[in-house]
Amino acid sequence: MPTSLPLCSNAGPPRRRAAPGAVLVTALAGATLACSPESPPAEPELRPVRFEVVSSVDAGRRRSFSGTCQPAVEPKLSFKVGGNIARLPVNMGDRVRRGTLIAELDPSDFQLQVEEADAALRRAQAEARNAEASFERIRGLYENGNASRTDFDSARAAAESSRANAESVRKRLELARQQLSYTRLESPVAGAIAEVNAEVNENVSAGDAVVRLAAEGGDEVVVTVPESLIGQIRHGQDVVVRFDAIPGRTFGGTVTEVGVTTSTTGSAFPVKARLAEQDPMVRLGMAAEVEFRFDAPGEGAHFRVAPHAVSEDRQGRFVLVVEPSGDGRGVIRRRGVEVGSLTPAGLEVLAGLEEGDRLVTAGLSQLEDGDIVKLPAEG
Repeated sequence: MPTSLPLCSNAGPPRRRAAPGAVLVTALAGATLACSPESPPAEPELRPVRFEVVSSVDAGRRRSFSGTCQPAVEPKLSFKVGGNIARLPVNMGDRVRRGTLIAELDPSDFQLQVEEADAALRRAQAEARNAEASFERIRGLYENGNASRTDFDSARAAAESSRANAESVRKRLELARQQLSYTRLESPVAGAIAEVNAEVNENVSAGDAVVRLAAEGGDEVVVTVPESLIGQIRHGQDVVVRFDAIPGRTFGGTVTEVGVTTSTTGSAFPVKARLAEQDPMVRLGMAAEVEFRFDAPGEGAHFRVAPHAVSEDRQGRFVLVVEPSGDGRGVIRRRGVEVGSLTPAGLEVLAGLEEGDRLVTAGLSQLEDGDIVKLPAEG
């Protein structure tokens, strides 16, 4: 009975006839070879991914604002009385101690008033003594029945009036002497003369500023803070102060005043910070920069990442992280994030990341959530 070959036989051209058994073996071998299934396709090569392990940083944001240095206490010294300036022994920049003479008015008129009041007091005291003696005499007569009640009352009233008049004149003398003392303008505290606003022989009125005194006891830096941040500044808060004229050095400071109304520059509030220590290199009027630390909004850790690691689409800002799955592989996961300010150290991420996350930093446009990637070998 003839043997039928499979239809899928790929027999070659006719050859020399062979033995029937040999033909059958050869045909079966060819059929087996021709109909064997194809080998499985090779697995696609996994895309390597570049990432960095994120770690939390200080949860506070730091912002700096420009300002100027000024004395903590800067009184404008003036006379309490008016007159002609006779002496002005200080100049701008002079350092003075408490009680140092700043300026002096011509005391002639005030001295005359003192002398006049002194003479009036002596006269009033003499009259008072005379009235007192008269009263004592009439009282003796009244007690012996040799003077009327009317004479007694008149003598007593005259004595009391004389005493009151003498006391009034004495007060007037004190006032005249006090007015004379006001002709000397002395420094109430130690410090330096910041500004001189008068000249010798100039006639000034009471209250006119003669000099401006920069008192010792600590310098301050005044800055303006935007309304969006003023609510986070508190009295006694520590700050860091830097001066452009003193590079490479920082100075500690403390907030002493927080404005409650905006300054003339717009929607910003004035804030004063006093330097912790005085330094001879710090001069009034120097440009300064005050650095404040603000608490990050929200809860959780706070991170700074490379700005290009954060993408945005219609669903919002997001990052891609890699979750290891074993065998040198990882799974891409999308994470929505909340970002803060862009700082020199990177973009702040306030929410969406966790400590130790593997943040994808390259090829984000070619990756999607759920992709399998190849992780680099850890050294």
